Amino acid sequence: MNYGGVLIAVKDMTKAKHFYEEVMEQEVQMDLDNIHVAFASGFTLQADYEGLLGVSLKPKDQPDNFQLYFEVEDLDKWEAKLVKVDGIEFLHHSKEYPWGQRVMRFYDHDKYIVEVSESMESVVKRFLNQGMSVTETAEKTMFPVEFVQQFVQE
Repeated sequence: MNYGGVLIAVKDMTKAKHFYEEVMEQEVQMDLDNIHVAFASGFTLQADYEGLLGVSLKPKDQPDNFQLYFEVEDLDKWEAKLVKVDGIEFLHHSKEYPWGQRVMRFYDHDKYIVEVSESMESVVKRFLNQGMSVTETAEKTMFPVEFVQQFVQE
């Protein structure tokens, strides 16, 4: 068995598709008449989920036990972009966790939590550029020295 990805049920496909395609810069892989939209990154939007299943559901207005996770190289650039988007409600703006990764979380138009964080590769590079040693960076990020070593500028 192979894992196939995540499908999220959306109320307004036009809004959801626009948000993930235009704002979050996800590439549409397949669009079935704005009912089912699959993105190359592996997640899918589905309109009329109840109709698809043929059963009555009781969806939550705000499913706070699930999130979509995206990684970026420049979190500041993304945060500056996202604060300008109407309808985004931030749970928190960028904050740094003890291992050095900076993260922000917000709700999309369907009230799914979306996390955008620095890739750990960019965190390692940031620490090395700030003058931390390979050993210090490995300890801070909790990554093996061998992982950190590959990003040392020669």
